[in-house]
Amino acid sequence: MTHWEIHGSELTNCNCAYGCPCQFNALPTHGTCEAALSFHVDKGHYGEVTLDGLNMAMVVKWPGPIHKGEGRMQMIIDERASPEQRDALEKIMRGDDTDEMATMWWVFSMMSPHKEETLYKKISYTSDIKARTGEVHVDDVFDLEARPILNPVTGNPHRVRIDTIGGFGYRVAEMGNGTTRTHGLIDLPNNTDTYAQFNELHLSNSGIIEAVH
Repeated sequence: MTHWEIHGSELTNCNCAYGCPCQFNALPTHGTCEAALSFHVDKGHYGEVTLDGLNMAMVVKWPGPIHKGEGRMQMIIDERASPEQRDALEKIMRGDDTDEMATMWWVFSMMSPHKEETLYKKISYTSDIKARTGEVHVDDVFDLEARPILNPVTGNPHRVRIDTIGGFGYRVAEMGNGTTRTHGLIDLPNNTDTYAQFNELHLSNSGIIEAVH
């Protein structure tokens, strides 16, 4: 198994209500799970291949809860990546060289037997975890915008975090409001003012790297 590590951030928008029932082992708000996910690597490697500064993304859609499978997935990798970096990032997102159930990528991939061709596109990624703001633009695939949840009475930003123990993606995530517009093979028509997630990424073959938390 090739050792890899990724340190960076994630910005995700799914079609569920704020908080996302999946985070609590509950069923999706509307029965299906539909999401656009994006990731930035501040520092990382796959074996001897450096991954610093690269972006990646995916669009996923399940007809029911994720654990029942039959999902459809398309991965997108930063067009700036070299052939070696492209191969490394695709393997990580496919769950290769990863312990069973160790990362969300492993879970998503195993639960998505219907995989579209991996794309290599320009991915513009900005995310401010503390401010709960961000934008992701993937050429010809999707545009994601996220902002704080607003209190319906005062209109002020409403801050909520999820702190997980024993998860496979993050330790602490900030909650936000997200909207995604899709332009590719997988359509997400219901992702308007829905769950958005901002979090740091510290992952390896074995899952979350605890030493940095």
